[in-house]
Amino acid sequence: MTEPAFSPAAERNKHPIFDMLRQLLPMQGRALEIASGTGQHAAWFAAQMPQWTWLPSDAQVDLFPSITAHATAAHLRNVQPPRLLDVLSDRWLPDDASGQAPLFDLIYCANMLHIAPWACCAALMRGAARHLAPGGQLATYGPYLEDGVPTSEGNLAFDQSLRAQDPAWGIRRREDVEREAQHAGLRLAARHAMPANNLLLVWTRAS
Repeated sequence: MTEPAFSPAAERNKHPIFDMLRQLLPMQGRALEIASGTGQHAAWFAAQMPQWTWLPSDAQVDLFPSITAHATAAHLRNVQPPRLLDVLSDRWLPDDASGQAPLFDLIYCANMLHIAPWACCAALMRGAARHLAPGGQLATYGPYLEDGVPTSEGNLAFDQSLRAQDPAWGIRRREDVEREAQHAGLRLAARHAMPANNLLLVWTRAS
């Protein structure tokens, strides 16, 4: 079996993120994870929510063996094979047998927006709007800048390091993300402060 990749940050934050998701989600449903990375979140969340079906995805196929290995090591039957998904694509997933886009009760995206070009934010919101089931939620996790909220020294340094690696990267302003969501027909339903100066933002269809 392929030795799975390991992210210390994902290992640390999977517990507080799940504790919050558990309060937000029904007992069963279908989840699509955007930018699954190592697959640690997919395996952990699916193990804690056995009545949920979890579809991991990523734009990098070289991460697929790690995603699969984490799910296999946990003996999970509710994690589907990872799918290649580029948020900038007009069509994330093939239509179902009825010709409709597949719908999900949860679309989950952690730590992507700050390590991707800004265009990915609008694309994430548009794609989520197409694929959210009625009553479904988009959950985004990571660091954000916010108007009127002091930014921690750690996040300021992190933002500088990101921009030094790639000028298209950087911690995003929550208000800018919210504007893109509104353009796509989504609204910010909840803001949850998380450890290490991160936020879990929950988005739903606008009324």
